[in-house]
Amino acid sequence: MGDWLRNCRGWRRDLAAAALGALATAALPPVHAVPILLLVVPGLLALLAPVQSWRTALRIGFWFGFGHHLFGLYWITEAVLIEADRFWWLVPFAVPAIAAVVALFIGVACAITVRFTAGLPRVLALAGAWAATDLARQFVATGFPWNPWGSVWAIPGDIGVLMSQPAALVGVHGLTIATLLIAAAASLGRRGVAAGAAGLALWVGLGALLMQREAGPAPGISVLIVQGNVAQGQKWDAALANIAVRRYLDLTRAGIDHASGVGTVVLWPETAFYPFLLEREPAARAEIYAAAGGPALIGGMRVNPSGQPLNSMMAVDGPGPITRAYDKWHLVPFGEYSPFWMPLPMMLGMGSGFAAGAGPATLHVPGLPPVGVLICYEAIFPGEIVDRADRPDWLANGTNDAWFGNSSGPRQHLAAARLRAIEEGLPLFRAANTGISAAYDGHGRMLGSLPMNVADSLLLPLPGPLPPTWFARFGLPIPAALAALCLALAALLQRSRN
Repeated sequence: MGDWLRNCRGWRRDLAAAALGALATAALPPVHAVPILLLVVPGLLALLAPVQSWRTALRIGFWFGFGHHLFGLYWITEAVLIEADRFWWLVPFAVPAIAAVVALFIGVACAITVRFTAGLPRVLALAGAWAATDLARQFVATGFPWNPWGSVWAIPGDIGVLMSQPAALVGVHGLTIATLLIAAAASLGRRGVAAGAAGLALWVGLGALLMQREAGPAPGISVLIVQGNVAQGQKWDAALANIAVRRYLDLTRAGIDHASGVGTVVLWPETAFYPFLLEREPAARAEIYAAAGGPALIGGMRVNPSGQPLNSMMAVDGPGPITRAYDKWHLVPFGEYSPFWMPLPMMLGMGSGFAAGAGPATLHVPGLPPVGVLICYEAIFPGEIVDRADRPDWLANGTNDAWFGNSSGPRQHLAAARLRAIEEGLPLFRAANTGISAAYDGHGRMLGSLPMNVADSLLLPLPGPLPPTWFARFGLPIPAALAALCLALAALLQRSRN
């Protein structure tokens, strides 16, 4: 197969690259067929082997990325179909257009890679350049770091816990580097295979060592996760929204009845209280507080002094006004705002869109350990979810994945949230409107979950936090330095061979 790929030219090479990229999608959540990368990455290197022009390499990488993201992001069509009467014409274009944009980052990585000689220099360059462009993808045009290859290790169960532990040191982008190095080692002959196997063994050993870290004392409270299972199309109708809020109140009361006197905090998902303004509804706040029997974190909408809406998580910690709230700052392009670079404004569902909050923040709610809040889309941004000057003791993630139906989208989103818990060493409790709601400790071990498309609540004790991880202390500069190191080593090896 390697020889055939090396000899491919023209449209056949483009098609082969796209097919390899599509095949790599199987390694991502929720399939986690990670061994497929042992075929895909050497195959990509084989396509690049005879190439000397960066333009040709860019083209190969683009088609690889296009095939990869076309299949990996298919679920975005579900969001368009929510408003099919307005945006039916977008259905055949939305995913291919996004896939084409994101594919350019892999194209750039491949263009950098072919500047290095075949063999180990090129393997190191591919890993370093890929991670560097993934880091860029987190920031360019407000960022879309969905499905980095480090997420392939967020496998459900104990094996995923073990293999994801090094994220506490190097973050998911660091896992991407290690994944590419191990997968590409198969292209270096027997010595490469042996080195890859040794690297994998070291990874397992490091994971086992990191599992020995002990969490701090538990705070002695429980979190009640409430999942209302409200269809997305019902959230803009005031009458149906009233029914939805009643459902959340009933589920909260039923869950609190099983708390047996244990101190609790109630967690509702993103925009659970919507389209109403909780800050202007004293009767609703009083009813929520009475149902919760204590503090509650409620997803809803606020309005800033300029009159713009904010996607928020508000703390209802008494019958009085809301004094503590977090406002989402990583907004979804086209879902919550129209990007400045878009020539025509286009929004799904929210009209003029939301204003952005100030950034990561820790809420200090009486009776609760300090909590870091992340809302929906923010869970995919490693290194950007915690206020490092005011580290919380746990993370509360409210999300609404009803936009994406029963697809791989909600499952990939859940895997991303789990990796954020491991990176920061903090328990994460996730309330999702229609699922998947779940809770993880600071090692990423699942404490409990609610499946998709059910209305229910889940009461779980809140664990203590782990000591700050390396990644929690230093963040994205760690994988950035590792990417630079790979490229520097590739350059040194190439120079030594010339």
